[in-house]
Amino acid sequence: MRGSCRPRNTRDRAVCTTNCPTLIVTVGLPARGKTYISKKLTRYLNWIGVPTKEFNVGQYRRECVKIYKSFEFFRPDNEEGLKIRRQCALAALNDVRQYLSVEGGQVAVFDATNTTRERRATIIKFAEQNGFKVFFVESVCEDPDVIAENIVQVKLGSPDYIHCNTEDAVEDFMKRIKCYETSYQPLDEVLDRDLSYIKIMDVGRRYLVNRVVDHIQSRIVYYLMNIHITPRSIYLCRHGESDLNTKGRIGGDAALSARGKEFAKHLRKFIQDQNIKDLKVWTSQMKRTIQTAEALGAPYEQWKSLNEIDAGVCEEMMYEEIQEHFPLEFALRDQDKYRYRYPKGESYEDLVQRLEPVIMELERQENVLVICHQAVMRCLLAYFLDKTADELPYLKCPLHTVLKLTPVAYGDTQSALQKLYARSASHVNGNRVSMKTWIECHK
Repeated sequence: MRGSCRPRNTRDRAVCTTNCPTLIVTVGLPARGKTYISKKLTRYLNWIGVPTKEFNVGQYRRECVKIYKSFEFFRPDNEEGLKIRRQCALAALNDVRQYLSVEGGQVAVFDATNTTRERRATIIKFAEQNGFKVFFVESVCEDPDVIAENIVQVKLGSPDYIHCNTEDAVEDFMKRIKCYETSYQPLDEVLDRDLSYIKIMDVGRRYLVNRVVDHIQSRIVYYLMNIHITPRSIYLCRHGESDLNTKGRIGGDAALSARGKEFAKHLRKFIQDQNIKDLKVWTSQMKRTIQTAEALGAPYEQWKSLNEIDAGVCEEMMYEEIQEHFPLEFALRDQDKYRYRYPKGESYEDLVQRLEPVIMELERQENVLVICHQAVMRCLLAYFLDKTADELPYLKCPLHTVLKLTPVAYGDTQSALQKLYARSASHVNGNRVSMKTWIECHK
């Protein structure tokens, strides 16, 4: 639980305790990936259990000004435009206050350009009045190719340009950037030496970190220094069917069944057909994932962190046996599947913490095939597909199925399903799920 922020005797300032909420503020010109960073940070922090919400000022502006006309709205000498943008920023900050002070949020991400020292001073004053810590994330990019890609991938799909042809949209957006360049005041090592911030230069080629003051800020910095936008694909699948799967028993360290071995052969052919450059293969340290990987005829790396959730005293039991011998535990698990911990075992919440290093390394890598287990795959999917803790334990991860995830540099992760071996065991937690149903569960 975070601490409360009690007002001082003065009217314009609140005490910021050690565990008070954090306001993350993006800084940078348009088309520098600020919204991409905001979305990824929000997704990551929610996944590790830190209640976080993104506040995109552009959305507030679009709600206020229904029809976008041209870059003229963003000219520094457009008094009406300046007034509307200021009102939108204040409206977003009011919602930030509501979320952090009333609704129980712990981190708010204020996604806007915030390119002037005056605007940042307003935000700092707002945070001081409400007892929030402030951490700035500035994205600086001079690479024209990266900027152009961002414009094409995201900005041209924006509601601002829905009725525009590509050439006109690009021209208008470039002029919009010019409007901001005239007043842009980057974070300065001397003038802003007392602020907490990370400056990301040219999509992670270089970083400048200043005055990190707490655990949340250090985790934010660590995360941002691990992500990249290199095109790649992540393939996730469960091990082939095991002998315990055929008996409907959970956990254990069983070998593959005949069907499981058949799946491993199909997996090998699938991977070969994909012709994936420099593919890395990761498995858990359990027999069934190792045997599945060995059939590929390629090097693989074992991760203890990828081992299946520990069912404790319920290992190798059938669910009917758990209900008979541990009726209270069975009922408790149904009430809160994410936080329920098996006696002498783990919960999904524990598993997420165990898998955080895997996520960090996946963010650093390019093409990877992860051969894992049902609970582990659910946790990984929840991260990449931005699923809540309540949704996570119920994500469908059928046997003998490969999911291809393609993180998009400036958008949401794209997913594609490939069912490799249809004769899946019927015993294992409803693995006979139609492709249509599976995809609908992951939208």
